[in-house]
Amino acid sequence: MPQSETVVIVGASDKPDRYAHRAMLALERHGHRTVLVHPRLRDIGGRVVHADLASLPGPVDTVTLYVNPAISSPMQSALIALHPRRVLFNPGTENPALAQALEAAGISTEEACTLVLLATDAF
Repeated sequence: MPQSETVVIVGASDKPDRYAHRAMLALERHGHRTVLVHPRLRDIGGRVVHADLASLPGPVDTVTLYVNPAISSPMQSALIALHPRRVLFNPGTENPALAQALEAAGISTEEACTLVLLATDAF
């Protein structure tokens, strides 16, 4: 089994039909530790939800984004300060300017679906 990672889910959801919720469950099934971020939720199924990136305990291996560029762009400084190993831009969250800034800060980026990466053992 691949090594367990600490994965931040930006745009975490308490709605079971949302991809962010499905990713949370799939990541946990694969043995990863999830850290959830959503500005208005405080709890998802007994899991603590953080209001923003600045309040996160580190270190972080991967950040997976489930928010659009209008939401992710203002997070640039906080993402760089968090300094995860990589940031995943799930379908619909692509943000070339943010990806370029992260890459310039030494953070790997990838446009890929977290669920597909997990299902194909490519996470």
